[in-house]
Amino acid sequence: MTAGGAVVVVGDVLLDEDIDGVASRLAPDAPAPVVDVTGDRCRPGGAGLAAALAARCGREVVLVTALGDDPASDAVRRALRGRVRLVELPLSGTLPVKTRVLASGRPLVRIDRGGGTPGEPDGAVPDALAQAHAVLVADYGRHTARAVREHLAAVARRTPLVWDPHPRGGAPVPGVRMVTPNAAEARALVAGDGDSLRAHARRGTELAERWQAATVAVTLGERGVLLARPGGTTPMLVPVPYRAEGDPCGAGDCFAAAATAALADGALPEEAVQRAVAEAAAFVAAGGAGNPALWDAPVTPRSVPAPQKDPFALAEEVRARGGTVVATGGCFDILHAGHVGLLESARRTGDCLIVCVNSDASLARRKGPGRPLNHLADRIRVLAALGSVDAVAVFEEDTPVELLGRLRPDVWVKGGDYSVEELPEAEALRSWGGQAVLLPYLDGRSTTLLARRAARAAAAPEGTGP
Repeated sequence: MTAGGAVVVVGDVLLDEDIDGVASRLAPDAPAPVVDVTGDRCRPGGAGLAAALAARCGREVVLVTALGDDPASDAVRRALRGRVRLVELPLSGTLPVKTRVLASGRPLVRIDRGGGTPGEPDGAVPDALAQAHAVLVADYGRHTARAVREHLAAVARRTPLVWDPHPRGGAPVPGVRMVTPNAAEARALVAGDGDSLRAHARRGTELAERWQAATVAVTLGERGVLLARPGGTTPMLVPVPYRAEGDPCGAGDCFAAAATAALADGALPEEAVQRAVAEAAAFVAAGGAGNPALWDAPVTPRSVPAPQKDPFALAEEVRARGGTVVATGGCFDILHAGHVGLLESARRTGDCLIVCVNSDASLARRKGPGRPLNHLADRIRVLAALGSVDAVAVFEEDTPVELLGRLRPDVWVKGGDYSVEELPEAEALRSWGGQAVLLPYLDGRSTTLLARRAARAAAAPEGTGP
C-alpha cells in the first residue's frame, strides 16, 4: 500500500560516483595529494536522487527523465528499479557522470564527464502528469524540463508544482506552487549584495513576482529556509531544528522532494516547508546522498526526530578525558524559571550535564490524575533545546536510581527544596564515589503552583482573573 499522494518528478538524472580513500603523502612530480583508494560507489543523482527520496515511505513516484544506451544510464535504471517507475525520454549522447574523490571523507576534486540532449516526449509523459497529486521539476540545466515544458505549463494550472531551479536551466513555468533556489542561485538571479535576511527576503519576493510563483523558498543552509510570496508580504523563516553535522550533498534535493510530498498530501506551502526543513536536516545528519543505507533500504520511517546525544556514550567520553559528569533529574512537566536556573548552575559544576527525566507513566504515578501536562517527547525536546543540557535520559521507575547506576555520574544535583538525607539517589552515588549536592532553588516557582494558578485563571469569570 502506498503512503500519500502520487508524485511525478521531472528532470535531469546524473550518475554520482564517490571514490573514497586516504591521502597521507604528496606525489613526487607535483604538489598534489596521492589518494590510496579504499572503496567506491555509484548512485543516481539529480532528479534520480530526488525521486528516490520522494519514494522512501512507499509513495508512488514516477520519474520522467532522459536516459540512453550507455553504461551510466543502465546503472541508474538498476539502482531505481523497484523504487520508482521510469518514463524515459530518448537521450542523444551519454548520461552525465560526476565523480568526487574524497580523502578521509573530505572532497578533494570533482570530475565531470559525459552529457547528451533529451529527445521529444511521447504520450506517456502527459498521462503520468495527469495522475500526479504533485509534481517536482528537478532542473539541472540539461534540458529535460525544456523538452516537456508545454506539458508542465498545463499541469501547473491544476496540480501543485515545485520547481528546483538551476542557473543554466530555464525559468519556472508560470503558476508554480513553490520554487526552491538556494541562496547562491537567488543572488545570481537578482542583482544586489548582502547576506542579511532582509536581502534574501527581497530576492525571494522579486523572484516570486518575476516567475508568477505562489511562493519562493530560499534555502539558507544552517540558517533554515525563507519563504517569500509576491507583493512584499512578511516572509516566514523556518529555522533548522538542530545543527546537522554531515555531508550536505543532496540536501537541496531532499528539501524539494519532501516539500513536494507534503503538497501531494494536501499541506499548505508553510506546512510543506516545515516538514521539508526537518527531513533535510535528518538527511544531512545521516550522511547525505553518500549514506549507503539510503540505497540499501528503499523505505524508511517518516518521522525525523532530532538526533539526540547518547547519554551513556557521552558519560564515557567525558570520563575518558578526565572530565566531571554531572546529572540531575525531575519531571520537567512545565519548564519554568526555577528549572532553567537549576540546569544552568548544574552545568557549571562539571564538563557535561545529563538530565534524567521521568517517563509519562512514572510522572503520572508521582503526580496523580491529569499529569503529565506535556508528554515525554515534548518534554525531551524542550530540555534538549537548552544550551545547558548536553543529553537527556529517560527512566520508567519511580526514582532514577537504576538509571544512575548505569550512568555513574560524578555529581548528582537537586534543587534546594530537598535535603541530601532525603535523596534516595545519595546512597547510590556514594557506592561509586560520586557526590549528591543541593543547589539553591528559585522560590515560588514550581510546576504544581503554575498549574494551580492556570486552573484558577481558567475558572474565574471573564474580567476577574489575574
